[in-house]
Amino acid sequence: MSNQEDNAYILGTDQQELYRLGLQHQVWASEAQHGWNLAQFRAGQTILDLGCGPGFCTKELAFITGPTGKVIGIDLSENYIDYLNKTAQLHHLNIEGVVADFNEMKLEEESLDGMYCRWALAWLPNPKEILAKVLKALKPGGRMVIHEYYDWSTFQTEPNFPPLTTAIKAALKSFKDSESEIDIGRQLPKLAEELGMNILNLRPMAKLATPKDATWQWPRSFFYSYFPRLIEAGYLSQEEASAALAAFDELENKNGATIFCPMMIEIIAEKKTL
Repeated sequence: MSNQEDNAYILGTDQQELYRLGLQHQVWASEAQHGWNLAQFRAGQTILDLGCGPGFCTKELAFITGPTGKVIGIDLSENYIDYLNKTAQLHHLNIEGVVADFNEMKLEEESLDGMYCRWALAWLPNPKEILAKVLKALKPGGRMVIHEYYDWSTFQTEPNFPPLTTAIKAALKSFKDSESEIDIGRQLPKLAEELGMNILNLRPMAKLATPKDATWQWPRSFFYSYFPRLIEAGYLSQEEASAALAAFDELENKNGATIFCPMMIEIIAEKKTL
């Protein structure tokens, strides 16, 4: 695996993460579709899927834009773009997969009708700069639909198990110690206004999971994927990580258990017409 691939995703790009992203998409698919409907994404348009990953949203967007439209999926992971291209071939979809760092991506001026972005800006040190590049590529009246974290600290369980809480806080610290802002959703309304866009919609998005519903599998997959990485990064000891996962297993078998997942925000913004 190349160094670029090593650094493409904070959770990696292996088969385990591919599965986790697919599961994650199932949990959030209805929210994505709701946002696209509000933005009036439709057939014949050209839509950018920024930070498309393996393309679960890209595929759905391509069915929306149809044979007369196009979806451009941009991601740093060559593995994921390969996966996306195979998906496009299998389903005969008009998708252009591009391997690129957002800082180096090439977008034709006023070539896009819309852009969708989910959990990409939270990992960037310069989100405003990247949004400005996309804005330049939008046609007047083109719309951005962005789904990002608003408050990751809301990630809590009931009942509370201290070892699990310790590990969740360690995960948040690992994000906060980076050059990016995990809670970039808080800044999006201000950034959109500073870029001269019209804000059409702001919507909080919350998920409350119980052991018997599918949403529960989303935080579960995160815990089992990321806690071992926190050991490697020095945020947790092996003993702490093991205790956290044991606590989660106990939580999973507790009557009435709930997990409040990190609070998200949707922003739909429009490029002003002349």
